[in-house]
Amino acid sequence: MGAPEVRGGPGSRPAGQDAEALLTAVALGDKEAFGLLYDVVAGPVLGLVTRVLRDPGQSEEVTQEVLVEVWRTAARFRPDKGSAMTWVLTMAHRRAVDRVRASQARTERENKAALLERTPAYDEVSEQVEARLEGQRVRRCLGALTERQRESVTLAYYRGLTYREVAQLLALPLGTVKTRLRDGLIRLRDCLGVTA
Repeated sequence: MGAPEVRGGPGSRPAGQDAEALLTAVALGDKEAFGLLYDVVAGPVLGLVTRVLRDPGQSEEVTQEVLVEVWRTAARFRPDKGSAMTWVLTMAHRRAVDRVRASQARTERENKAALLERTPAYDEVSEQVEARLEGQRVRRCLGALTERQRESVTLAYYRGLTYREVAQLLALPLGTVKTRLRDGLIRLRDCLGVTA
């Protein structure tokens, strides 16, 4: 059942009907009682919500949400726990505080997203620097190899040739190429400070 259409204005409340009785009737689905209850609580709800939110547009939205919630949850009201007005205003206060928290969380997420868009990721920057430094170290260490070792290592590891293909390309026996590669890799490992 949707929220009832509310008509009437302040002062249309019949004498002798209090908010508790109206809320009890609303719990039974009485639309006229809701209209009368609306006249009683709408002003105080809007005032409380406006004090919390300080935004007229949002205050009106939250007030409407609270009044729809009153219509849907009126059966939960317990007169022995407090007055109808206290029940409604507590609901309004909670809803307004939730809106403030949601707004703050949204603002924080937007600020973080904007900051992340402006700032390159740390990992990306550090990886680029590390790769550049590592490349320089490897080039320096390759320069420390003999020309034959450097040639064999470059063909095998930078061009992706197999040992047999390196041997064929250099017109050398396979065992000689393996020895050059092994000796070159050992020197590279020592130069780069890699532990086995």
